[in-house]
Amino acid sequence: MTTFVLIHGAYQGGWIWKTTAEHLRTRGHLVLTPTLDGCAERKGGLRAGIDTESHAAEIAELLFYQDLQDVVLAGTSTGGMVMARAAELARERVARVVFADALALRDGEALPDIVKRPTAVNTEFGTGPSRQDFETRLFVDLEPKVRAWALERCTPHPIAAMQAPVKLDRFWDQAWNASVIWCKRSSNPPVAHQRRAAERLKARWHELDTGHYPMLSEPAALARLIAEG
Repeated sequence: MTTFVLIHGAYQGGWIWKTTAEHLRTRGHLVLTPTLDGCAERKGGLRAGIDTESHAAEIAELLFYQDLQDVVLAGTSTGGMVMARAAELARERVARVVFADALALRDGEALPDIVKRPTAVNTEFGTGPSRQDFETRLFVDLEPKVRAWALERCTPHPIAAMQAPVKLDRFWDQAWNASVIWCKRSSNPPVAHQRRAAERLKARWHELDTGHYPMLSEPAALARLIAEG
């Protein structure tokens, strides 16, 4: 049995991993899908001070307080930023990291350096696309029932996590058992960005012929790649 912690991206919560987690659990694995501060069912806590580093600290503390060892961390989209920092903070508890069509920023880089968001709707503490943009662009390749289910659950993401540079003091200088999954129909994060991460980490490279939300469009295939590394 392996312990997996699946880290969601922007506008999401642990809910987005539901079907992928079920596939992993049928293999006998322990799977945790935490929702990060200020997101999804925790949206009532959206406030100043939530950023990539505070989200990563949550994951590192989860590993500590649950006394989890030899954990596989899998992050998608902005969850890749959180995963890298969490892995750095809890190095002794992490066996493997998986970037699933995920951002892999270097120390001091910020999301806008890599990704342009054409229709961001900003508030004081949160940011996110319009519902129309979700429906006609971000989720356009999803099956209608899955698209409707996901649309009901999307929430703004803490704005600092989408704008501030990340802090990664040690991650990129350490040796990791890593894999990178590129979704071929996804434009962001760009393939060159994901190739850069794979080369630096000497990671295994995988491809899925789907869009940016493989946990919604190809959950069984994604679960297999996460499990097998």
